[in-house]
Amino acid sequence: MHRYRTHTCAQLRAENVGETVRLSGWVHRKRDHGQLVFVDLRDHYGITQCVVDTESPVFKSVETVRPESVVIVTGRVVSRDAETVNSKLPTGDIEVRVDSFEVESAADVLPLQVAGDEDAGEETRLRYRFLDLRRERIHQNILLRSRVISSIRNRMVAQGFTEFQTPILTASSPEGARDFLVPSRLHPGKFYALPQAPQQFKQLVMISGFDRYFQIAPCFRDEDSRADRSPGEFYQLDLEMSFVEQEDVFAAVEPVLAGVFREFSDWSVPDQFPRIPFAEALLKYGSDKPDLRNPLIISDVTDIFADTDFTVFRKNIEKGAVVRAIPGPNCGSRAICDRMNSWAQGMGAPGMGYIMFAEGEGRGPIAKFLSPEKLADLKQRTGLGDGDAVFFACDKPLKAAQLAGQARTKLGQDLDLLEKNVFRLCWIVDFPMFELDEETGKIEFSHNPFSMPQGGKEALETMDPLDILAYQYDVVCNGVELSSGAIRNHRPDIMKKAFEIAGYSEAVVEAKFPALWNAFHYGAPPHGGIAPGIDRIVMLLADEPNIREVILFPMNQKAEDLLMGAPSEVTPEQLRELHIRSVLPPEKKN
Repeated sequence: MHRYRTHTCAQLRAENVGETVRLSGWVHRKRDHGQLVFVDLRDHYGITQCVVDTESPVFKSVETVRPESVVIVTGRVVSRDAETVNSKLPTGDIEVRVDSFEVESAADVLPLQVAGDEDAGEETRLRYRFLDLRRERIHQNILLRSRVISSIRNRMVAQGFTEFQTPILTASSPEGARDFLVPSRLHPGKFYALPQAPQQFKQLVMISGFDRYFQIAPCFRDEDSRADRSPGEFYQLDLEMSFVEQEDVFAAVEPVLAGVFREFSDWSVPDQFPRIPFAEALLKYGSDKPDLRNPLIISDVTDIFADTDFTVFRKNIEKGAVVRAIPGPNCGSRAICDRMNSWAQGMGAPGMGYIMFAEGEGRGPIAKFLSPEKLADLKQRTGLGDGDAVFFACDKPLKAAQLAGQARTKLGQDLDLLEKNVFRLCWIVDFPMFELDEETGKIEFSHNPFSMPQGGKEALETMDPLDILAYQYDVVCNGVELSSGAIRNHRPDIMKKAFEIAGYSEAVVEAKFPALWNAFHYGAPPHGGIAPGIDRIVMLLADEPNIREVILFPMNQKAEDLLMGAPSEVTPEQLRELHIRSVLPPEKKN
């Protein structure tokens, strides 16, 4: 007989009755029934119930062993009585009568309970992550992640993509987020950077003559934590394709994403993802990450208020503001409207105006400023009627869109309007190439500086930069951005002009992006790609609200690894070897 096990804790069935077996695993639960002690023995695969009576020579060992101790059990498989069969377990028809019980590794008193759903708090869970990972839900999340990655890899290979690995130590470049820097011992005063993404490398792969590249790529960004973003590092399905247009990328990505969501969930998934222009998304949904499960549609009603006596809106409109209307079905009560106004103030807005509809007329502080014709127009645009209310956001276009979008989300959740058991994926397209920094008045790249502008060089030379659109796109699922991508600029003259508009000279471009700039002068194919986030895909499939629930060893919200104690101080000798010294910020005085 094998030293540790003849079967896993998920294998034994009724046909094994009478066999002598050996199992190894963790003591999941113990139940003392007086003359009998039951032990649920757990391993990676499942749970088997083991039982020992008071007459057994191993009874004392079983009785005193703590939960999560690793034990080796040898015994005979017997059938359970009909009334004790556990239909929830694959092994629920049998149990093992223990003849031999060996404690391989005794557990101390646990800092968190593995059996059960007790919330031990994030700090304890991350500090003892090896225990947290034994819990059923988290254990299954990590296995789901592994299966999702395997499925994605198989689907990409089947489409003719080739997997490559790009460097981890590279050069720092201004790509939007902060770099993690690595000092060079051999080159004093110089630093490597961990890649924020393999962006430049994958473009160079295309320029090198390969046609379809992918990898499950680690990315490193020194960013703050969010529920859908892990600080420090994350993984993405990074891909690039040569001689393609935007729709070719979509045609390659849609079956991979749709296939994965269908394979690992029984929720509905669309066959084709709708294409929504960026401007339309901001208008209708108040966000470029719209949750299409929410049926509420925002309307532009600026013209309705432009010539009214409601001076609060009219004067703002004269200064460039817009008015967005958010429908509130069944919200036609003063209590609900007052709650929405208070909520808006809590979000930093002056408030949220509203009109309630009842008995064929509008009610509320704003309604009296609108003629019956304007009220009828408002009802028609928003699709509302008696018993409903409409809420307003009045501000500069971007701020109005943001508040309207947040209100749309709140109303959709509060009213339980979101479509159930469905993944609504969509493409957001036609992003602006540039945007204006309102504080500095400077024109900046709005999305990805390596994107091809729609209209090419002619657009850059003849159009207002803020009117230029780019071949940039995002894929969004249920309000979560899974990925950004673009058809890349592959010509040095277009690259030079685009960066010039954003305030970068040719010398700066050549210094900051030497590899791409040089490669573009030796024949670069048209190419494009995208990089869906693995962590976010698994988070959606596992129906988890926080991305840390699907990462093996995540950091906390302060970007600390509580398990390994990182970041940590290093010795003066290590610093000297790297030719650097630590200069700490002054301590804050109370």
